[in-house]
Amino acid sequence: MLANVLSAALRGIDAVAVQVEVNTGESGEPKLIMVGLPDTAVKESDDRVFSALSNSGFEMPRTRTTINLAPGDLKKEGPFYDLPIALGILEATGQMQARMQEEYLIAGELGLSGETRPVKGALAMAQLAKKTGRRGVLLPPFSAREASLVEGIDVIPVHSLAEAQRFLTGEKKLEPLTREAFFETAPAIPTAREDFSEIKGQQTVRRAVEIAVAGGHNLLIIGPPGSGKSMIAQRIPGIMPEPGLQEFLEILRIQSVAGRTLREGIGFLERPHRAPHHTISDVGLLGGGSVPGPGEISLAHQGVLFLDELPEFKRSALEVLRQPLEEGSVSISRSAGKVTFPCQFMLVAAMNPCPCGYLGDRKHECRCTPTQIQRYRSRISGPLLDRIDLHVEAPALSLDELRSEAPGESSASIRERVESARDRQKARLPANGSPTNARMNHSDLRRFCRLDDQLGDLLQNAMEELSLSARAYDRIRRVARTIADLAGADAIGSEHLLEAIQYRSLDRNLFY
Repeated sequence: MLANVLSAALRGIDAVAVQVEVNTGESGEPKLIMVGLPDTAVKESDDRVFSALSNSGFEMPRTRTTINLAPGDLKKEGPFYDLPIALGILEATGQMQARMQEEYLIAGELGLSGETRPVKGALAMAQLAKKTGRRGVLLPPFSAREASLVEGIDVIPVHSLAEAQRFLTGEKKLEPLTREAFFETAPAIPTAREDFSEIKGQQTVRRAVEIAVAGGHNLLIIGPPGSGKSMIAQRIPGIMPEPGLQEFLEILRIQSVAGRTLREGIGFLERPHRAPHHTISDVGLLGGGSVPGPGEISLAHQGVLFLDELPEFKRSALEVLRQPLEEGSVSISRSAGKVTFPCQFMLVAAMNPCPCGYLGDRKHECRCTPTQIQRYRSRISGPLLDRIDLHVEAPALSLDELRSEAPGESSASIRERVESARDRQKARLPANGSPTNARMNHSDLRRFCRLDDQLGDLLQNAMEELSLSARAYDRIRRVARTIADLAGADAIGSEHLLEAIQYRSLDRNLFY
């Protein structure tokens, strides 16, 4: 007897339909044969499924049974298919007369007792079910809470194989989850997160951070050890605006496909903050693998990617950032196919001015030779530096600043100004276009970042003096537009442009 159950496989951050076909009653030795490019985790599902069936009070197939995961040219990986395979066996052996099985997309791992366990990619599966016109999805409870954010379909949580069987045969009624189920169970964003009021001094750096967050610009902080570079970067999420629901669904879909929601959880309307170690590989940063998965730059989508000790990263790892920083997405081609991951992140990088870290420090002597300094800084290529909008120095703190008990400005007050500037950008930029000034396309740049003759001459002189590239020319205009937004100005003024130029002072000939 033949049974069909709809499930899904993950490809990039999307789910694609997989038809689980189960055929029993074949002549030959009683055994189970699985075809359709399954990986090891899928091949091992027969042992889990047979134990789950036995411990749930069902009978094993007594004839040769073939399970086909179609389409056959798509590699299947992970334990998604335990539950649909078990339900297919029950229908094929006549132990279940399913009434609603074809109306749902089904996925879930099974324990030996028959209980269901969560799987990654639930949000993408729910979106696939909606796209293909299914009534809903059957998922383990933890995964179902995540999928409940997709409206327009029924998200049914099933705790065990037996419960799924009773629901599909109409013996038991299960209520679909609503979106509130995710709100109630998502980890709360910590209210006592690290605050900018704890940062002493560094007014110039604080200002640069505010501008960077307000416009979504990339930022490089250069300073000696102990100047507060990492402390400042850790507090950036506290001044970022909350993502809208659609932005959060993008964030959650990537985190879910990567399995992060299973391991760590993610707070509702929380922007990601990723800080990989400098020993990370190219694949770990960019994404990839035999079946391509998201890397750190995609996990930081709509959030912050913090690279501490920037020159210590492998040159090859830094160079792969160039195209994603420009385009906001990364395409990875493998034998299994080509996938594209979104990666619109804000890059925050920190580095020392020299290998020992004390170049320019008034209290510590730098022992680095000019050649060592040149070699250290040349690890960051000019094209990569061009793509970082703001470069700012973080000088060593004085003893008076360290002893000061007066709190600095709080994250809450900085965030108010940032949100006000973001609101001005949303009102000005097309709804289907660039979300921030940093992502403005060339037509928006010409329209909203116009410079009169006087400002144009001012920028031209700065370009010639600092030997800046054409890419830096456009980035200065974008930063000036953000500074004007923070000031509540409708047009870019000379003070906005001059401040923006100031943040390129470490570029090109001065930096190298």
